[in-house]
Amino acid sequence: MTLGTLGQVKPLDLTSDPVALTAALVDIPSPSHQEKHIADLVEQALIDVPGVQVIRRGNTVAARTDRGRAERVVLAGHLDTVPIADNVPHRLVDGVMYGCGTVDMKSGLAVYLHLFATLATSPDLAFDLTVIAYECEEVDSQFNGLGHLAASDPEWLQGDLALLGEPSGAIVEAGCQGTLRVRVTTRGRRAHSARGWLGDNAAHKLAPAIQRIAEWDNREVDIDGCVYREGLNVVKLESYLATNIIPDEAYALVNYRFAPDLTAEEALARVEKHLEGYEVTLEDSVAGAHPGLDKPAAAALIAQVGEVKAKYGWTDVARFAELGVPAVNFGPGDPSYAHRQEEQVPVEHITRVATQLRDFLTPARPVGNS
Repeated sequence: MTLGTLGQVKPLDLTSDPVALTAALVDIPSPSHQEKHIADLVEQALIDVPGVQVIRRGNTVAARTDRGRAERVVLAGHLDTVPIADNVPHRLVDGVMYGCGTVDMKSGLAVYLHLFATLATSPDLAFDLTVIAYECEEVDSQFNGLGHLAASDPEWLQGDLALLGEPSGAIVEAGCQGTLRVRVTTRGRRAHSARGWLGDNAAHKLAPAIQRIAEWDNREVDIDGCVYREGLNVVKLESYLATNIIPDEAYALVNYRFAPDLTAEEALARVEKHLEGYEVTLEDSVAGAHPGLDKPAAAALIAQVGEVKAKYGWTDVARFAELGVPAVNFGPGDPSYAHRQEEQVPVEHITRVATQLRDFLTPARPVGNS
């Protein structure tokens, strides 16, 4: 049960219009690590869908049909939001819904839950369906519910195509870039700044490394017609002891966003080669995901939506890619509004994604042998 905006106790109705369901989800506060209440509601609502199997791991809930279709589509979205910033409950103004989680990604999750619930027993459904509503996407990856499910129950992520409800402007954003972060360190010798010639300024030694990073030749890589543009950038600089001390250590944190044609190891090797002669330490890395648009189910989705582009940035589609499942991002709204106090999603985007995805899942001629 959930408290509505007027204080009444209400269950979640997954068969309600996706716009109304988005509003209901937004009005349930669920910052990261506080998803139990919303997970309880989603779990109960999915249990009420006839003929499906439901599991729960922590505050991650998943359900699937088993109708013997030849292909399976996985629909995944996260339950958590960033901290609320006086933007719950939702507001609906001139066709735009405002509120924490509207675009990232309760609108996408609402569409997925709605279609799962309304199509689970439909004779027109061309695919078996799995829906996953997971916890802790907005925090450190060690807490990520989809990652935990991939480790404990990998079969629940298996399918012929996976969709992630990331905001993508109501078009398909395919695959994702990989990302790694390295620390570039220079060392010197401390001295009083009044006698700086007695020291060796580590910060000054860092300058040539920064210049070399600025001269990096960014690749543009075309995979399945999606062009991924890479970037190597300094994201943090630090070198300080006191205002009258020559620093003996300086470092730059450097982020490399790389195309999914590279493994994480290959990407690191490129950075190390470019910064040869400097002390480079890997802090974090994760590979990207190929778009997989040559797969029949993915091609059918693209034909239905009509527009596709590369995903800049890393998303959880990479977790599916690790399991050999082609995955794309497909959700309502402009991702630039994510995490902002004025977070918002156009109602028309919610309706469009729901309509296009329903048409894909229930084609006039069944896909494959389904």
